[in-house]
Amino acid sequence: MPRRYLALVFPWLPIERLRATRAHLFVGRGDAPLAFTQTAGNAVRIAAVDLAAAQLGLVPGLTLADARARVPQLDVFASDPHADLDWLERLADGCARYTPTVALAPPDGLILDIAGCVHEFEGERPLAADVEARMARRGIAARHAFGDTPAIAHALARFAGAPAPDERRAIRRLPVAALGLDDEASVALTRAGLKTVGDVMDRPLAGIAARFGAGAVTAIRRLSGEAKTPVVARRNIAPIAAERRFAEPIAHSDVALAVLAELAGEAIETLERRHEGGRRWEVRLFRTDGAVQSLRVETGQPTRDVALLMRLFRERIDSLADPLDPGFGYDLIRLDIALAERLDATQLKLEGGQSQTAEMAALVDQLSTRLGRSRIRRFAPRDRHIPEQAELMLPATAAPAVESWPTPEPGEPPLRPIHLFDPPQRIESMMAEVPDGPPRRFRWRRTVHEVARAEGPERIAGEWWRRHDAPIPTRDYFRVEDQRGRRFWIFRHGLYSETETPAWYLHGLFA
Repeated sequence: MPRRYLALVFPWLPIERLRATRAHLFVGRGDAPLAFTQTAGNAVRIAAVDLAAAQLGLVPGLTLADARARVPQLDVFASDPHADLDWLERLADGCARYTPTVALAPPDGLILDIAGCVHEFEGERPLAADVEARMARRGIAARHAFGDTPAIAHALARFAGAPAPDERRAIRRLPVAALGLDDEASVALTRAGLKTVGDVMDRPLAGIAARFGAGAVTAIRRLSGEAKTPVVARRNIAPIAAERRFAEPIAHSDVALAVLAELAGEAIETLERRHEGGRRWEVRLFRTDGAVQSLRVETGQPTRDVALLMRLFRERIDSLADPLDPGFGYDLIRLDIALAERLDATQLKLEGGQSQTAEMAALVDQLSTRLGRSRIRRFAPRDRHIPEQAELMLPATAAPAVESWPTPEPGEPPLRPIHLFDPPQRIESMMAEVPDGPPRRFRWRRTVHEVARAEGPERIAGEWWRRHDAPIPTRDYFRVEDQRGRRFWIFRHGLYSETETPAWYLHGLFA
């Protein structure tokens, strides 16, 4: 069977993702044009625009200063490529209903291998119409095109915007940007008079290779259909589940727990083959009268320990406000692993013995199961400049944060105190040597502190890339020590160039 591909391109993917995931940002906003920015070198440039901004002439690559000069009412959000890629993967998951082979074409495209998948829709065009209709119901605009190769379909979807009766002739009419070369090569081809893909195809490939390299020749051969385009399809790993049906219902909870242990053993065998461990285990017990009882346990680290799981399930059953009632018996028990992560062999300590990490993790899991998921928490770092927003309190069994804690310089005192006041406490600065220097004396909680030593300032400006109704004053932090050896972390809220009377606050205490 000849291969056929359907390419989808989402021209407004960033704004559609933002509207779907953070709809509160658009309440009362109106129809102001919107753009996404990113820092490239020393300049802030436009990374993506919405339809209104595009109609006003704004294009990606334009500096933010030029865009503001052209469209003063432009609203700006920080570009988030990771969130856009996650949104694209969610769209790919939705397209799995049409074909099992769906490949990503970042930053805003998908490739669907539809060979043998169009019979249910009675043709390619009805299939594409169904795709666009489903996307439109969710406020997602999509352009599509077909092709005998992924490269042809993707180029037509991106630069032609509609299916073509004669795909080979349509490819020749596309601009040279459809080759996917870098900007310098595309500009050089255009200056040489080669404005379309057909113009480049008519030139000898040896000259193209000598001037632009073998990559340009490969791109030409892929669009002409002479070379194959590799497609890396997403692998949707089937969820791990195990279930047991009974000819005669079981009416005892102990028997149900024994069956659950057997199901956990079966699921763990699958986890071992995948080199994974489960972190979220869900059990559903189906009674003969139609009632379904559910249990769920979580672990802070991936595990394949049946004994640990059964201990956690017993803890969960004992902590239920409404105990399990088999009634006339269970005729089906199902175990699902809702979350699994990579689990490799652990290295034992060189001096012998086992690490205490596993024992601590088991204790945290047991307490979280007994007291509730949100009762046992841990600190997680957050990529924010504002000190009180640089950490989160997450459930101990939640997935570990991607960010890492900053590492202090060896031999240097800590830059942040362990104890922070929330909110920072107002103090009175009664004397300072220079306007921008630390106070020599301040009052806090009706006590006057004479400053013996001071270090700073550490200047933290407002997060200008985030939307705020009013500008956030700059903070100047100082580490100070009074004459009795007590150390404080204080800051001046606002520079004298920003406000006439900056306020002083005590944010934390050093040990």
